[in-house]
Amino acid sequence: MPVAKRSITIDDLWALKRLGTGSLSPDGAWTCATVTSHDMKKDEASTQLWLLSSNGKTQRQLTRGKRDSDPQWSPDGKWIAFVSKRGEGKDADEAGQLYVIPADGGEARRVCNVATGVSALRWFPDSKRMAFVSWVWPELKTHAEQEKRTKMEKDDKVRATVVEHNHYRYWDHWFARGRKPHIHIVDIGSGKFDNLFAGTALHLPPREPDASLFDISPDGKELAFTFDFNPDPREFSFTDIVGMDIKTRKTRTLTARSSTQTRFAFEGPRYSPDGQWIALLGTNFTERHNEQCRAWRVQRKGLKLQEWTGQWDHGVNGPLNWDATSEAVFFTAESGVAQPIWQLALPDGQPREVLRGPGEGGTISDLRVSRDGSTLVYARSAQSHPPTLLACKVDGSAERSIETFNKRLLSNLQMGEARSVAVKGFGGHTVQMWIVSPPGYSATTKKKWPLMQVIHGGPHTCWNDTWHWRWNMQMFAAAGYVVAAVNYHGSSGFGQKFLSSINGDWGRRELADVEAGTDYMLATGTIDPHRMVATGGSYGGYMVAYMNGHVAAKRYQAYVCHAGCYDWVSMMGSDGYFWFGHELGAFHWDDEARVLKQSPHHYAQNFATPTLVVHGEQDYRVPYYQGLAYYNTLRARNVPSRLVFFPDENHWILKPQNSRLWYREFTNWCDRFTSNSVRIPKAARSLT
Repeated sequence: MPVAKRSITIDDLWALKRLGTGSLSPDGAWTCATVTSHDMKKDEASTQLWLLSSNGKTQRQLTRGKRDSDPQWSPDGKWIAFVSKRGEGKDADEAGQLYVIPADGGEARRVCNVATGVSALRWFPDSKRMAFVSWVWPELKTHAEQEKRTKMEKDDKVRATVVEHNHYRYWDHWFARGRKPHIHIVDIGSGKFDNLFAGTALHLPPREPDASLFDISPDGKELAFTFDFNPDPREFSFTDIVGMDIKTRKTRTLTARSSTQTRFAFEGPRYSPDGQWIALLGTNFTERHNEQCRAWRVQRKGLKLQEWTGQWDHGVNGPLNWDATSEAVFFTAESGVAQPIWQLALPDGQPREVLRGPGEGGTISDLRVSRDGSTLVYARSAQSHPPTLLACKVDGSAERSIETFNKRLLSNLQMGEARSVAVKGFGGHTVQMWIVSPPGYSATTKKKWPLMQVIHGGPHTCWNDTWHWRWNMQMFAAAGYVVAAVNYHGSSGFGQKFLSSINGDWGRRELADVEAGTDYMLATGTIDPHRMVATGGSYGGYMVAYMNGHVAAKRYQAYVCHAGCYDWVSMMGSDGYFWFGHELGAFHWDDEARVLKQSPHHYAQNFATPTLVVHGEQDYRVPYYQGLAYYNTLRARNVPSRLVFFPDENHWILKPQNSRLWYREFTNWCDRFTSNSVRIPKAARSLT
């Protein structure tokens, strides 16, 4: 007899392997993938490299380190380079280092020992050299000086940071004191390395200096990289693509701007295999701060800069992957709630959809194209399953799975049905909404179900047809809730006009859309109107705090506010403080009334709905005091409230045991106010 399936649990969620496509062999026959496992008891993760055949017949473990990442297959197919921290005792790596291992297996070898660490790997075409990124002190001339300074920094008892520039921290970390991300070149055989930016003012943008920001020409003679000539950017980093002659170190700007392109940002250069073109990403900030990213190209002969997808109303995700003929690029881009693969040919400005998943289409990411142009490899997830690795031909045909890491566990789980519906939202405009039903749900019985509204962050993101590890709708449905998730005005994937529709007027349209979604669910006759909750994180947390001041107290029985923006005046302590003047339409000193109108704290006199507040102390995007201020206000007003505070987490809850607590507190709070058997007396609620 077949084994009865069961609902997903928190232990299942953390038992699932988390997969990345890594890198393809030049002939497309193999993928070197990253496989991350979590140990709930030890509260830690480990990542190894696996070789997966593109025909789906073989999967073989390549490395057994605890932190092996960023695999890169050499152009000659002989080596796989990766970043790892290995060794024990005095031989242990202090920072991530560059290792290489034969592609057919064997022992990994450390190539060099870089005191400031190694990241963001990229091979030269000769398979003898690599480029990598390391954060260094730009004023120091030799590696010996870098090594000495690294030790001094480690031993320094004073941890203060002194700054005199606009940007000094990002999401959950402060920028390294006095250091800049420089591109280095290393000889794989000898281990000798050199800083290509030494003695210059050049560096990669410090926010996320990964390998997407630079590339090496097919002849190995030129490096193209992303650089901002402004030494102290404000809200926008108007980056250019700079080319460096590897031999002479001379540079030239490859994105020659016209007088109308001063407020553009260019990044993500990719040379075509024939060396004639550079594909890149470009964003025009001239008219609005949240313009979608487009594909651009530079013809190297004459440096002619051309917009490639200017009339296409979709944002383009990098990297832009050239095919073997140098006649087209492949990339992913949102289309409604799906994220398919697209192909863009050189003569055209209109991309062609190559492949999307079944049902609502799924979300494709980590796209790779083999050097010989025969194979695409990618990850795809959906509301009903986590990312799985797949391969197909470049025309989208012959799709097949190339791994089975989660197959056995998933076969034992019963997922809730996820379906997409259209709802008439603000102004009568159509908005999309997900409905995820609990396992065992039936719309034909007389049973009334509790409803959970789950509001996404951003706001310029989307509840795609995807698997979310931290806000997992299947987990919420498994707790017995019918889950509703609205892609409100301002969400991505539905065109620029929809994306920008909330600019300077946050809260109002989004609230109308969420409320329309709740009304839609009530009209089905399956929802108990006395057992409804609304939850959200980041901007979604902002929305539930905003709702607490604008929605009647008994509409929802409880709210959950995770890392929510509460007070737009004190949000100036965020790492993204420059953006709020654009998003809100003004800074508070320019138009206080306009800012306060959009700020939840301004409506505190109306707060009455019980709220769980969750925050991480290492959150610099929405600083932790936002959550404390909201919680303290609720307590001062005798509104039932509970605080869950993580001193060791950032904007997201990333550690297994913390995540287990998060889901438990989340569902317990919602259950507390929606249980049929529990009704908290009004007089006792202020003591909760």
